[in-house]
Amino acid sequence: MNVNQHTPMASPYGQPQPGYGQPTYAPLDGGYPTPYAPYNGPSSVYQPGVPTQGPVRGAPTSAPNPVSAPQQYSQYSHCQGDMQNGPPSMTQTSPRPAVSQPYNPGAMTVSGPHPSYPQHYGPPPTMQQVTNQMTGMQITSTQPTPAGPGYAPPHSAQPPVSTAYSAAPPSSYTQAPLPMSSAPTQQLPSSGPAPPQQYYRGPPPPTQQPFNSSLPPTSQQQYTSSLPPHTSPQQSLPPSSYSGSVPPPSQAPAPPVSQPRQSFPPPQQTPFSTAPPPISQPAFTSGGPPPAQCSFSPQGVPPASHPGSFPPPGPPPTSAPSGQYPGPMLPQQQPPSSQPSPYHSGPPAPRAQMPPTSMAQSNHLPPGPQGPPGPPGPLQQPPSHPGIQTGYPPQQNGAFGQVRGPQPGFSGPYPGQPNYGAPAPAPGPPAQKRLDPDAIPSPIQVIEDDKAKSTEPFTTGVRGQAPPLVTTNFQVKDQGNASPRFIRCTAYNMPCTADMAKQSQVPLAAVIKPLAKLPPNETPPYLVDHGEGGPIRCNRCKAYMCPYMQFIEGGRRFQCGFCSCVTEVPPHYFQHLDHTGKRVDCYERPELSLGSFEFVATVDYCKNNKLPQPPAFIFLIDVSYNAVKNGMVSIVCQELKTLLDYLPRENPEVDSVVRVGFVTYNKVLHFYNVKSSLAQPQMLVVSDVSDMFVPLLDGFLVNVNESRQVIESLLDQIPEMFGDTRETETVFGPVIQAGLEALKAADCAGKLFVFHTSLPIAEAPGKLKNREDKKLIGSDKEKSLFQPQVGFYNTLAKECVAQGCCVDLFLFPNQYVDVATLGVVPVSTGGSVYRYTYFQAQVDQERFLNDLRRDVQKLVGFDAVMRVRTSTGIRATDFFGSFFMSNTTDVELAGLDSDKTITVEFKHDDKLSEDTGALMQCAVLYTSCSGQRRLRIHNMAVNCCSQLADLYRNCETDTIINYFSKYALRGVQNNPTKTVRDTLINQCAQILACYRKNCASPSSAGQLILPECMKLLPVYLNCLLKCDVLLPAADVSLDDRAYLRQLISCMDVSETHIFFYPRLLPLMKLESGVLPVALRDSEERLSKGGVYLLETGLHLFVWVGASVQQELLLSMFGTPSFSQIDSSMTSLPVLDNPISQRLREIIDSFRAQRSRYMKLMVVKQEDRTELIFRHFLVEDKGTSGGASYVDFLCHMHKEIRQLLS
Repeated sequence: MNVNQHTPMASPYGQPQPGYGQPTYAPLDGGYPTPYAPYNGPSSVYQPGVPTQGPVRGAPTSAPNPVSAPQQYSQYSHCQGDMQNGPPSMTQTSPRPAVSQPYNPGAMTVSGPHPSYPQHYGPPPTMQQVTNQMTGMQITSTQPTPAGPGYAPPHSAQPPVSTAYSAAPPSSYTQAPLPMSSAPTQQLPSSGPAPPQQYYRGPPPPTQQPFNSSLPPTSQQQYTSSLPPHTSPQQSLPPSSYSGSVPPPSQAPAPPVSQPRQSFPPPQQTPFSTAPPPISQPAFTSGGPPPAQCSFSPQGVPPASHPGSFPPPGPPPTSAPSGQYPGPMLPQQQPPSSQPSPYHSGPPAPRAQMPPTSMAQSNHLPPGPQGPPGPPGPLQQPPSHPGIQTGYPPQQNGAFGQVRGPQPGFSGPYPGQPNYGAPAPAPGPPAQKRLDPDAIPSPIQVIEDDKAKSTEPFTTGVRGQAPPLVTTNFQVKDQGNASPRFIRCTAYNMPCTADMAKQSQVPLAAVIKPLAKLPPNETPPYLVDHGEGGPIRCNRCKAYMCPYMQFIEGGRRFQCGFCSCVTEVPPHYFQHLDHTGKRVDCYERPELSLGSFEFVATVDYCKNNKLPQPPAFIFLIDVSYNAVKNGMVSIVCQELKTLLDYLPRENPEVDSVVRVGFVTYNKVLHFYNVKSSLAQPQMLVVSDVSDMFVPLLDGFLVNVNESRQVIESLLDQIPEMFGDTRETETVFGPVIQAGLEALKAADCAGKLFVFHTSLPIAEAPGKLKNREDKKLIGSDKEKSLFQPQVGFYNTLAKECVAQGCCVDLFLFPNQYVDVATLGVVPVSTGGSVYRYTYFQAQVDQERFLNDLRRDVQKLVGFDAVMRVRTSTGIRATDFFGSFFMSNTTDVELAGLDSDKTITVEFKHDDKLSEDTGALMQCAVLYTSCSGQRRLRIHNMAVNCCSQLADLYRNCETDTIINYFSKYALRGVQNNPTKTVRDTLINQCAQILACYRKNCASPSSAGQLILPECMKLLPVYLNCLLKCDVLLPAADVSLDDRAYLRQLISCMDVSETHIFFYPRLLPLMKLESGVLPVALRDSEERLSKGGVYLLETGLHLFVWVGASVQQELLLSMFGTPSFSQIDSSMTSLPVLDNPISQRLREIIDSFRAQRSRYMKLMVVKQEDRTELIFRHFLVEDKGTSGGASYVDFLCHMHKEIRQLLS
């Protein structure tokens, strides 16, 4: 991480892409650098004692220069051929070695002499080593910096004696942009002392670079780990992330120190280095830190709060469950002494007189894991006051400028919480070190920065403009492109050629939510009626009239923006053009000026060329023993009495035209005649379930208002009628067939609401058996558990789609019900699955009823067909979501509601041009809930680019993760989960490696460089890899995983965002009208004295610390004592005080934003339920073996370096 973010000289390796600067991460609070900050000694890592210099290792003689080595990042040498635009196909083995090892850092056996230093594996580093170390990991993200030209990187004047990687205090993770033509820290080739003329201003550097320790030391930003040149010969550890053929240390004789690394097969490149290691040092690739040095790896056992973040000493694991990655990032290659430290782009400050700037070493460390600096040793200058510097202002927090105060929303330093800007505690004993989470890209910071800059309404008129993030509240003004609420793209600059797309590996996709609900301050799409002629379309490609059509010949013809074909304008649509070539009525016609609008469809667009009938809703209720006993039957019947008044309608003033019907079932089906002329409902039983038919036509589907009394009488009788049932077996296939036959008989589309409790084992079509087998999990046969057991439901789904019969399934299981099979029909028809495991009326009723109300009331379209047209050069090739496809272009949905999302992937079939950009038009033909046939059109234009830098400048990470999640979760049906996970990691590494190679200024291999708009890709990808579908914990059932898989397949971008990276809010200081600033999802951020709200999109948790103040407990829970809080409560008590009112408002507003009702759980610290809560703290190590964010970032860095070398 660049320590002193100064601009280095123009890089000797050729200019980077024009306009592309390389920021290194700037201060979170935005200050910029003053010339140099002092080096404060790497704090707790170095212990006093004379560095061993002897025979361990001599200065490198002619080591190749890492950066400019001929190795020149030939990134894709091994996989160029089989790359494709989407994630690499899962069947092919990933080019990168499989990640079969646990992230659990493998420890190592160190044989061979090494001095016993308390905090150190091996002798302490010398000054020089520290310098070299600093070359550390830079997480830089790119944007140009104002630092000003003119500093060549310093050269270290004397060869390192033993460049051990010391966990140097982090360098700044600043987002400070770099100047375009320079690398953040380049190493200039040279193998002797630096020539004096390199320094344009200021004296030649001393052996030690200024490094400021006011950064949180934990933040080894450097993810850099430099390779320990002088480690003892035995260290060649097997890399823990490869299943490579390196023998464990116990057997592998390491190469003698002075010879090149022959002991490693090529794939084991040093963890992240793009250059060949200096010849004289053994190459190190290990999951655990090398013994002879202190990369971020203490020798102790990991502290409880960061389980597993450090390798325990011991042999490295030879293989491990696939869910994990190799341990903390290791030291990388150290550049030979003659090279400047990569993290330094300005002459270093004089060495010994720099006192630490503010002892910040200690005050940025959370007490547990890190601890204050040890006593000053040769590498640790004595602490002193911030004021006594020799002319260099302190760097704070990896930033320049102001000290960062406590993170907003915190009331001060909590235990385990870095105490920003507070006075430091006195130095104590040396403690373990690890990368500082505050120094790596923070999702919260990115979200807050985006909110701060998105104050104006977002106007869609500018082609290729990326919208605000989904976490930002913003207003949209449609000026010719669809609102981001309808369409979000992964990239707003599409590569011009297929080769470029293949090289970058950035997926080109759009996430489309055709009927999305808009906020009250935005206008819904206008409805345009062109009369009997219907919508105006291009003759050749059939694209609909939209702002991309160009009128020519005085307005008599138009040229299609998609295929360039010229079409005559029908006489009734003719209009003159103004002096700019636009029609004079352009702004009066929505289809010529807006990105989204609707056309009334003519009879030609209707099934069988006749206008549709109004739709019907059929309620099918399981009345077996379980359903009656758990209270579901009586709750549903009671609720339907009022819910039927809220059937969907477009005009609130008018009654809904939707008709309703009722069926109950166990092993047989009971149909009800509720015709308005009857005094009492009649029941007709069909016991031959193998050949389903509807026993009555007249009186089954009725208008609610006409038959209200008969319906209410029926709903009162059902719970009584089946109250004493002893029937435990149920059917399921015939139930859907019954609803389908009823809709066919009425010749209309509609929706079935099925309330079901158990595995359908009764003799009937679609009968299932229990196939849950824990032994298959993690094996190659696991994928079969995600596939339907029988083919019956696929055939049934196809018939449902043909009729426009959408199925919503409400499940109330107490054991395995095979969601993977029962969900086939809902998922294929555009329906939804809701699941209430171990349903208990008093606890789950509120959630179930809220879901049911929303599901019945929301606007829905029936019999929908969606087609995505694109301009020449790209085409839609793949679709993800809940739908059915009978051909390669048409997405068919029996039902399409306002929550459903379809993700579409595009591939090149020709070149695109930068002038015209790329266009897409999504047209959805559907029947509205009032029975009108309509076309909803969404248009989107994005830019095209011939430079990779432009592609990486305009991507949207949240949308990329949405695409990856759907791609991966579909993949588990046909591939082992481990293969799916490896494919994702590999594609992400390729995306970042391509950026590093082609867009970033040259810099040390030890730096991790991320594009500005993708700097959160690693953290979000890690959350996806740890989700229960891909990496299940022991208590996650197969049904849980199948349910989540189906759920995620139709989530929009805001839903996948909150699902993979939950929102954590501190509740200690609630103010009306303002939400507290969220915290990062890590246990370190919680304090015993705090109360926090965690939202995952499916759950809400209120976590209560053990020592919260009594007043706060009283105002939130109505009890002054922690022990008296009832952790089984599912809603907070209604208390008359501002804190209680505000907290309940926040919870209600969160619930209103989500498509499913989130049940509230109160979690007390140290309680049993805390395990569930912790599962969602996604930056920490996962309970089922997933890596922590810090470890995963290091792992990604290693993967990137491997691709580049």
